[in-house]
Amino acid sequence: MAEGDIVEDFFGVYLLFCTNPKYKGRTYIGYTVNPNRRLKQHNKGTKAGGAWKTSNRGPWEMVLLVHGFPNDISALGFEWAWQHPHRSRRLRTVTRKKAKEQKYDFCLRVLGNMLRARPWCRLPLTLRWIKPEYIRDFPPGLEPPVHIPIAYGPVKPVKVKKPAENKSDDDIEEIETCTLCKKVVEEVDKMRCLSSSCLLVAHMKCLAHEMLKDDIPGMLVPLEGCCPSCDIPVLWGDLVRLKRGCYQQKKSDNSDDEDWVDSLSQAT
Repeated sequence: MAEGDIVEDFFGVYLLFCTNPKYKGRTYIGYTVNPNRRLKQHNKGTKAGGAWKTSNRGPWEMVLLVHGFPNDISALGFEWAWQHPHRSRRLRTVTRKKAKEQKYDFCLRVLGNMLRARPWCRLPLTLRWIKPEYIRDFPPGLEPPVHIPIAYGPVKPVKVKKPAENKSDDDIEEIETCTLCKKVVEEVDKMRCLSSSCLLVAHMKCLAHEMLKDDIPGMLVPLEGCCPSCDIPVLWGDLVRLKRGCYQQKKSDNSDDEDWVDSLSQAT
C-alpha cells in the first residue's frame, strides 16, 4: 500500500479483504498505528508479526480504515465491537448475518450501526476507503453521520512532536482567566479557538456548555458550534485535537471521545 495523506497521531481500525481464490471473500478486522507496515505483516504471515487468522491465506488487501480515535484504548474497543457485534451491549439491535449476505457486506452493515451508536458517534472519526474498487454504499439509514468525513486513498501516519519549552528561572508564568466564567484556567483544563487571532481562553466545561446551547438536550459534549469569542464555526473534535497538540492554531479566521466525555462528566 503506497504512502498517501499524512495523518497525525494515528490510531486506526482496518478491514482486510482476501483475494486468494481459495479463501476469496474472507475478511479480517484489526487495529494498527501503521497501516502500511501492518498489511505487510499480514501478507508475510505470523513469523513477520501477522495474525494467525490471516497467515497463509493471502494475499490480503486493506480496503477500509476508520481513524481519528483519541488513543489506543478507544481504537481497541472499537475493533473488539466490530469483530464481535453480537457480544457488544451497544450493538444489540444489529441482526445476525443473513444466509445470502456476503461477509464483506455484513461488516459494512455492522460498521454503519457502530458509527451511529454511542460512544463512537461522538468521536471525531474519519472513514477512509483505501481501494476504490471496494467502495460500497451503506444500507439506507446507516450512512455515516454528517460530522464523520469520508476520505479516499492510503495514509502516512506521523507522530506529532510537541515543541520543547525553554523556560528560565526568570520566566513568570502568565495567569489566564476563562473568557466565559472569568475564573482562573489551569493548563490541563484550558481550551482555545482554532484561529490564532482569537483571544478565547476557556475551561473545557464552560466551552462545552456554551456550544451545547443549540444541541440535543442531555448531551455532555457538543459535536460542533461557534466560537463564543470570534463566532467562527468549529468542530469539538478539532478543538480536542488542538488541545492535544496535534496541530497549531489556524492562521485564518475561516474554519470550515469517550475519554473526553468521561473527563467532562467528572467536571460536572
